[in-house]
Amino acid sequence: MNVLLVHPEYPATFWSFKHVLPFVAKKAAYPPLGLLTVAGMLPREWVLRLVDLNVDKLKDQDIEWADMVMVSAMMVQKPSVLRVLERCRQKGVRTAAGGPLFTSAEDDFKDLVDHLILGEAEISLPPFLADLAENRAEPVYRAAQFPDLTQTPVPRWDLIPIRKYATLMIQSSRGCPFNCEFCDITNLFGRVPRLKTAERLIGELDVMYSMGWRGNIFFVDDNFIGNKGQIKKILPELIAWMKARNYPFTFLTEASINLSDDEELIELMVEAGFDTVFIGLETPNEQSLRECEKSQNLKFDMLAAIEHLQAAGIQVLGGYIVGFDNDDETIFSRQIKFIQESGVVTAMVGLLNALPNTKLWQRLKEENRLLLGSSGDNTDGTINFIPKMDKDTLIQGYRKVVRTIYSPRQFYRRVSRFLEKYQPRRRRRMTFAEFKAFLRSLLYLGVLGNGVTQWYYWKMLVKSAIFHRKAFSEAVTLMIYGYHFRKVAKKVSAQRS
Repeated sequence: MNVLLVHPEYPATFWSFKHVLPFVAKKAAYPPLGLLTVAGMLPREWVLRLVDLNVDKLKDQDIEWADMVMVSAMMVQKPSVLRVLERCRQKGVRTAAGGPLFTSAEDDFKDLVDHLILGEAEISLPPFLADLAENRAEPVYRAAQFPDLTQTPVPRWDLIPIRKYATLMIQSSRGCPFNCEFCDITNLFGRVPRLKTAERLIGELDVMYSMGWRGNIFFVDDNFIGNKGQIKKILPELIAWMKARNYPFTFLTEASINLSDDEELIELMVEAGFDTVFIGLETPNEQSLRECEKSQNLKFDMLAAIEHLQAAGIQVLGGYIVGFDNDDETIFSRQIKFIQESGVVTAMVGLLNALPNTKLWQRLKEENRLLLGSSGDNTDGTINFIPKMDKDTLIQGYRKVVRTIYSPRQFYRRVSRFLEKYQPRRRRRMTFAEFKAFLRSLLYLGVLGNGVTQWYYWKMLVKSAIFHRKAFSEAVTLMIYGYHFRKVAKKVSAQRS
C-alpha cells in the first residue's frame, strides 16, 4: 500500500519563528514528530512518503500516488487541514486522521475523514491497521487508556530532510501532574506522567547523532519534571552520553516552576545540556492564579525563581495570559511590569481561550459564556468566550501589552537584564549556521533596519561583545528573535476585534 503522510501548514504565530528562519537558512522550526512516530508503527511492507507543508508543497501527483492519506495536526493547523482533506476528497483518496485537533474536535471531522484514529496512536492505531487488512475498517477508533511509552517506536527520521529544520524533537514523557483549568494536556495525556527508559531515550539520540545532526533538540514533554524521581534517574545516563560525545546537542524543554527550588534537578539538567526551559508563568495576579488552579505558581516568588534559574545557566521562556475573570484594567500595566522585571526575553502573552473539553470550557459552557471554537493560537488577538471585562477593553489592552514588550526599547532592556543575570555553564560554540545568521543580522538589523532598531542592535552587540562574551551567541539569537516578535506584534495590533 502506498501511504502519504501529510503535516499541515502552521500559520505565522509566535512559536512558528517564521521570520527567524531566513536568518538560519531553514524551512521550518520543528519537524512533524507525531507523524514520524506514527510512521514507525505502520507495516514495514507499506511504501511511505511524508510531505510537510511547512517545508514543501503538496502536489496533485502526491495525492494521486497514494492509496491512503494520513493526516495529524494540532488545532492551530485546522485551516490547512481542511484544504488538504478537500483535495483528497476531490481525488477520491481514502483519508485517516489523528492527533490533538481530531481528538478534541471529533464531531467537526466525522463527515470529512474516512477514518478517525483518536487518542494516543499506540492504542488506537493497531486495531485500525488490523481491520484495514481485513477490509473492514470502521469510521472511528478511540484509545480507551493511556499507553506505556515502551510501546512507542523510534521516529522515522529517514522520511524527512532533517537539515531543513532548525530544531529536532524528542519526547521522554507524556502527562502532567497539575490540572490547570485552561490546559488540555490532562484530557489528552492524563495526570500521571509516563516516561521512556533512559536506554530508550539514548537510543533515539543515537539515531539523530548517527544521521549527523548537531544542534538544538527540543524535549517536547508536557512537563519534563512531572515525575522528578524518575527523571533524576535518567539524567545521569544522559550526562554520561553527552560528555562522551563532547556535547553535540543543546536541549530545551517545558517544565513547571517548581524546578526552581530543586537544586539537584537544576544541576543535573544543566550538566546534561539543558539551557532553555519554557514555564507557564501566566500572571502576577494571585487571584487569577487561584481562579485557573495554577497552585504551583502561588507557592513561589516567581521573579526570584526566574532569576535563580537564569543564574544557574537556564534561560527561561515564559507564557503569560490576560483575560481571567479576576483581571481588571490594571492587569495590562502589571503584566508589562512583571515581564520587564523578570528579564524573560521570549515572553508569549496570549488572550485566554477555552480549549475543547477543558475544565474552563465546561465551566464557561455551564455559564452560557462560551462562543466559538478556539483557533488554537492564543496570540492571534481573538477570544472565544464572553469575558467579565469589557471585550474591546480586554483586546485593546492585550494589544498594548504585546506592542509594548516587543517595542525595541523594552525588548532590548529585557535582553540586557537577562544577560546581566544569565550565567551559562559553558560557552556555547557558534556553529557555522549561527555564524551565517549573525552575518545576516548585521545586514538586516544593523544596516537595513529602521533607525531605532539599528541603534539598539548595535548598542546590544557591542555591550555583549565586551561584557557578556560567554553568552554572545545567545545575545545574537535573541536579537534575531526580536525581529520575529516585532513582526508578530505588528500583525496582532493590526487585527480587528
